Amino acid sequence: MRSGAALIDIRGDAQIARDGTIPGALVIARNVLEWRLDPCSQHRHREAPGLGDRVILLCDEGYQSSLAAATLQQLGFTFATDVDGGFRAWREAGLPVTLPGSSA
Repeated sequence: MRSGAALIDIRGDAQIARDGTIPGALVIARNVLEWRLDPCSQHRHREAPGLGDRVILLCDEGYQSSLAAATLQQLGFTFATDVDGGFRAWREAGLPVTLPGSSA
């Protein structure tokens, strides 16, 4: 993220409410990811990365995000990838997390 990659958290609402968020990550649910990122979609998220941007997806354990990254590559996001181990690995590595109920 420091070098310009877009980190997109695709976890469900219940997982986010339980475990918290990652500061600076864009939250887009997995079930709407493609049409919220597709440059041709009228429902594209206003902060969605472009096709040439580095996109890193993150789910809870790394399984959904691997499949979603492959789908984004098919849509033309050449530099789409995911976090191996997902949010759990992120948290275990001691990377920043905003806990539920925290104002920060």
